[in-house]
Amino acid sequence: MSKKMFDGKCPVGVTTTSLIRGKSSGVINLNGLKYQWAYNLWEVMLNNTWFPKEVDLTRDPNDYKKLLPSEKFAYDRALAQLIFMDGLQTNNTMDNVNNWVTAPEINMVLVRQAMEEALHSQSYAVMVDSISVNTNEIYEMWRQDENLAKKNDYILSIYEKYGEIAETDDEAKIYMIVANQCLEGIYFYSGFALFYVLARAGKMLGSAQMIRFIQRDELTHLALFKNMFNSLRQEYPDFFTPKVMENCKKMLIEAADLEMTWGKYIIQGGVLGLSDKLIEEFVKHLVNERSIAMKMGPIYPEVTKNPLIWFDNFSKLKEIKTNFFEGNNANYSKGSVDIHDF
Repeated sequence: MSKKMFDGKCPVGVTTTSLIRGKSSGVINLNGLKYQWAYNLWEVMLNNTWFPKEVDLTRDPNDYKKLLPSEKFAYDRALAQLIFMDGLQTNNTMDNVNNWVTAPEINMVLVRQAMEEALHSQSYAVMVDSISVNTNEIYEMWRQDENLAKKNDYILSIYEKYGEIAETDDEAKIYMIVANQCLEGIYFYSGFALFYVLARAGKMLGSAQMIRFIQRDELTHLALFKNMFNSLRQEYPDFFTPKVMENCKKMLIEAADLEMTWGKYIIQGGVLGLSDKLIEEFVKHLVNERSIAMKMGPIYPEVTKNPLIWFDNFSKLKEIKTNFFEGNNANYSKGSVDIHDF
């Protein structure tokens, strides 16, 4: 049964009784929150507001022409993959998650996330338009590239498998949350690393700056699904059986295998020092971070640190003060609330 848009029998003094299966009037009373972390996250997302057309891409067209064939191969496929995932996530957030969440303050955050995913699609359009003679070439790449199509198909299949039943199946809700963690916190990251490694060599600086803002948004999306997972586990511990927890870990391992394969494919043996070994260790590090955040412990205990020690310098969340390449003002964060508040 779908949640009610409005229920006049429920008190308006609190927003909801539960994250799922909850009773809520539908009135968004932000003075009677059940999930303060959601409102804190909402504030962070608002403070992080930015606009794609304000990112300077003027140097990128000339840089793109000078990329080595291996660098251009990787850039095009990384961008094509990001285009698919953010387009998919715009609809997935609303269609497969928001419809069973019965906490209005979390619904607010999911709506904001969907807007940000659409904003990212605009960002990619700006990037493609700046560097491509034929803009359809990158958008159509999934048709020509078998590896890209395979990855896209797998991600889509997981969303369809659990999204179609999550509204009435509580176990599927858990898997949908983990699937979103995989997309937001694993599947994006080989692409991010590729853009950043090019930028470290002084190439495609505008593209890297755009990705930096996009990644900052994705960090808030990660925080959303981490908190949803942990809140749901606290409220309904009986849902999280050993079998369910094992399936969650299996999903993360499968995501790692897929992303390692993809990352190795786009760099074709190595791009500017980004090697197969570094990709593998980097992805395992990411999976550990996601697993630990969901209180499941590390899945790859042999990996204890991020092998790309420079990566985090490209994605500081709290405040982006200046363009990290040229010192240009690029501060779109207007508030003091940050990700560490929840």
